[in-house]
Amino acid sequence: MSVPLQALWPVDRAGRHIPVDPAEDELAALYAYPAERWVRANMVATLDGAAHGPDGVTRSINDPADVRVFVLLRSLADVVLVGAGTVRAEGYSLPRHRPALAARRSAAGMPPTPRLAVVTRSGDVPGHLLEGDRPALVVTCRATGRETLARLAERAGQDAVLVAGEERVDLRRALDALAERGLGRVLCEGGPTLLGQVAAAGALDELCLTLTARLLAGDAPRVLNGGAVDVPVHLAHLLAAGDTLLGRWVRHEPDAAP
Repeated sequence: MSVPLQALWPVDRAGRHIPVDPAEDELAALYAYPAERWVRANMVATLDGAAHGPDGVTRSINDPADVRVFVLLRSLADVVLVGAGTVRAEGYSLPRHRPALAARRSAAGMPPTPRLAVVTRSGDVPGHLLEGDRPALVVTCRATGRETLARLAERAGQDAVLVAGEERVDLRRALDALAERGLGRVLCEGGPTLLGQVAAAGALDELCLTLTARLLAGDAPRVLNGGAVDVPVHLAHLLAAGDTLLGRWVRHEPDAAP
């Protein structure tokens, strides 16, 4: 069930309510992509930084407000980029949209749903994602091996396999390849390892982060996991629904004013 949202920031929007709307026109305007080529990430975390619940999936820490923005962000993207481990753990299916969101995409000249792109070095992608008229794109590298690459191409189609890199996936090359296919507005849904790699490659433009009112401790990964990165960002907007906070953080360019 969708819930209304309230703007907290910027100041000129503070207190403004964003009611539930099947087409989500007001929310879509708030989250519009700034450019035709832009890498946005969307993640959820507890207040103490856990990126998933004790069961290892995000469903146990998100809530209706997070789901509302999650669905909206997918409706704005050309492609949803996700790591194969997250695909398997979260039980991903190919993206679908309710009619009002699909109609708004079609009116903008977009396909009814975004493409799914799965990043994998091993080539281990669930078979149901490689079926249909618009199977998932498999973003991989040469180290996957000829036999695996051939199997993926036979299952999903040669055009659905993007080889970017030799020993591991080169995310810069992968994003270039997606953009060449007209898939420049990227929504990265993680998991934390993939998002850390995107940030380390200098390719992350924006992070949409939901903070839910939970404290979990334990050893769950952070939203970005892996080697150290340093990406200065600024707060574009902050929404609230009860105790849940939903922020949109955009990368500072080196010469940008705060």
